[in-house]
Amino acid sequence: MKQLFFGLAIVTATFSACNNTNNKSKESDAKKNDSARSNTPVVKTELKNPGPVNDVISGYLKIKNALTNDNGKVAATGGKEISEAINKIDEASITAEQKKVFDAVKDDIQEHGEHISLNSSKIAHQREHFDMLSDDIYSFVKTFGSSQTLYKDNCPMYSQGQGADWLSEIKEIKNPYLGKKMITCGSVKEEIRPRSK
Repeated sequence: MKQLFFGLAIVTATFSACNNTNNKSKESDAKKNDSARSNTPVVKTELKNPGPVNDVISGYLKIKNALTNDNGKVAATGGKEISEAINKIDEASITAEQKKVFDAVKDDIQEHGEHISLNSSKIAHQREHFDMLSDDIYSFVKTFGSSQTLYKDNCPMYSQGQGADWLSEIKEIKNPYLGKKMITCGSVKEEIRPRSK
């Protein structure tokens, strides 16, 4: 009986920690987001062919949705798609400001996509690379824009409480880092709207 009570206490503490961490860190997260936004340049130039940019975002969202459902095989497919899509962006059609960001994230996006694609049976490893990929994709989206509204979300529990961000196409929290174990853990930190033409 004591073991059952102890087990229930741990589960309750874990769920409340997710919510309490969110509430305690809102102010510091807002400061971090403000400084992150100021460090990421926003470039409002339209690409001649936005298809590859949308394909990069689509591949990323495929990985995110697969990890949300604890599906390493589908995440691997998304990893392959994002690795291929990043190489199809016509560098001659981007501005000098966009090129700075593109050069900073291109190899990393490709590398993380490849790691995710080659590790379909190691979902924890995929999630580690997804964490790093999410930072690069955020910079990519802030620079090149998106054809759809995206939400920057945060999971305070991932990586032993260090937390991690991700982008989502839906406002409802569906956590790719904890998957079905704690699907609703997290909060929306920023809304990124499509740019008006």
